Amino acid sequence: MKSFTVNEITKLLDGELIGDCDHKIEAPEQIEKAENNNITFINSSKYARLWETSKARVAILDEKIKLEPGAGKAFIKVKNVDLAMVKVLELFIPDSPYFSEEIHPKAVISSTAKLGRGCKIGANSFIGENVILGDNVVIYPNVSIFDDTSIGNNTIIWSGTVIRERSEIGNNCIFHNNVSIGADGFGYRPSKQGLIKIPHIGNVVIGNNVEIGANSCVDRGKFSATILGDGCKIDNLVQIGHNSVLGKFCIMAGNSGLAGSVTLGDGVVIGGSASIKDHTTIHSGATVGAGSGVIADVPAGQTVVGYPACEAKEKLRQWVALRKLARK
Repeated sequence: MKSFTVNEITKLLDGELIGDCDHKIEAPEQIEKAENNNITFINSSKYARLWETSKARVAILDEKIKLEPGAGKAFIKVKNVDLAMVKVLELFIPDSPYFSEEIHPKAVISSTAKLGRGCKIGANSFIGENVILGDNVVIYPNVSIFDDTSIGNNTIIWSGTVIRERSEIGNNCIFHNNVSIGADGFGYRPSKQGLIKIPHIGNVVIGNNVEIGANSCVDRGKFSATILGDGCKIDNLVQIGHNSVLGKFCIMAGNSGLAGSVTLGDGVVIGGSASIKDHTTIHSGATVGAGSGVIADVPAGQTVVGYPACEAKEKLRQWVALRKLARK
C-alpha cells in the first residue's frame, strides 16, 4: 500500500500547511466518504460545509476559502485545487497490468512489421503487414492493428481496440477498450437497385497526446483523412464521422457525435450527447452545450445551446419567452 506524509504532499504541491497533522496519507477520497487516513479536496463553499462532519484529517483547500481546519486536522492551501488533485492522484496510481513476457507467444506479428525498443504485446493481438510501432508501445491482449499502420512512441492501446489499415497515430496516445479507428464512413446513395455503398479510401491521422475513451469510433475519410489534432481528449461512446477534422486540444464528452466533414477549430468543447451536422464548422474556442444540435457554423469563442443550437443568451431569452406564453 502506498502512503505519504502530509509534509511530503505539501512539498509536492508547493502549498501552505495549516494545522497539526503528522500521520500517513494512504489514499485520496471524496469529502463525505473519507476516513482519517484519507486526504480530500475543498474547492468551493459546497464542500467547505461538509468539512466539519468529514472524517478526513487533511484536505487540500483553495487559498481563497476562509476556513479553519479544527483540532487535530490540517489544510494544505493551494491556488488551484483541481491541478493539485491531479498531482495527488498521480501519487496513488495503481501499477499497470503485469506483462510476464514483453511479446506474448500467442500474439500474431507479421514478419514485415517493425517494433521499436521496449514494446509490449499481449496475447491474441494481431500486428499486420508493414505495421510500424515506435518505442515503448504497449498493446494489451486482443488488439488488432492492420496493415501499413504507424504508431508513435509510448502509445498505450487497451484490449478490444481495432485499428484499421493505413492509420497514422502519434506519440503518447491512449486508446481505451474497444476503440475503433479507421472503419468505413457511413455513406450510401439511393438507386434503382437500392442503397449503393460509397467506398471510403482515405485513412485516419491522429496527433500526439490524444486520448480516446472506450467504445468510441473514428471513421476513415472518404477521399483523404479524418484528422484529430494534438492533445484532443475524446470521451466514451463518441462518434467521429468520415473526413472530420479536429484542431488541437478539442474535447468531446460522452455520446456526442460529429457527422461527416465536420471541422472543429482549436480548443473546441462539445458537451455530452451533442450532435453536429455534416459539413459544419465550429471555430476555435467555441463551446457546444450538452444535448445540443448544431446545424450551422459556430463563430469562434461562442457558446451555443439547445436544439437547434443558437447563441446561449439568445436561447435563454427564447426559453423565458416560451415559459411566459405557457403561463397565459
